[in-house]
Amino acid sequence: MYNKYFKRIIDLIVSIIGLAMLFPVLIIITFFLTISNKGKPFFFQLRPGWNEKLFKIIKFKTMTDAKDRHGNLLPDAKRLTKVGAFVRKTSLDEIPQLFNVLKGEMSLIGPRPLLLEYLPMYTNIQKKRHQVRPGITGWAQVNGRNSIGWEDKFLLDVYYVNNFSFAIDLKVIFLTIKKVLLCVGITSVTSVSMEKFKGN
Repeated sequence: MYNKYFKRIIDLIVSIIGLAMLFPVLIIITFFLTISNKGKPFFFQLRPGWNEKLFKIIKFKTMTDAKDRHGNLLPDAKRLTKVGAFVRKTSLDEIPQLFNVLKGEMSLIGPRPLLLEYLPMYTNIQKKRHQVRPGITGWAQVNGRNSIGWEDKFLLDVYYVNNFSFAIDLKVIFLTIKKVLLCVGITSVTSVSMEKFKGN
């Protein structure tokens, strides 16, 4: 019953309340990121969602589009702005995804929606992560986030798909709040963002 009806109802109620309460924060962050990113406060990108259906994710843009003389984007660490670093550290960059939740493209809790280019690289087991709506936070995020490797992350995603319930979702919410307050697992061991998945 929870999986089929209540989870979506909770998503709608929480996202509406969350957007209403965080509206002043959204305005302030948008203002400062507009300045630091030269008029581009938001980041849009196609991601595979539920049953691999594509949708456009929205996040706050924490990095500039600075390129080298050959036209290639500079490393993440060099493109991350001071405002962006704060927004990323506090996980405020995830707030706009509440609009994705409202539209039914995402859930509050589920496997994170990853890059489109990863789809052909998944094993049949790893593909199970697309059997539920992707989430703003998830089981993998509260069990390591960017500080764990891809194999472990996918195992945690599939575990969630096979076992999710109201009790697990409640645990994820509490652990997410704890990790956000402690700023744990925001970056990987070797970079400011997670290294790209290169296949199994």
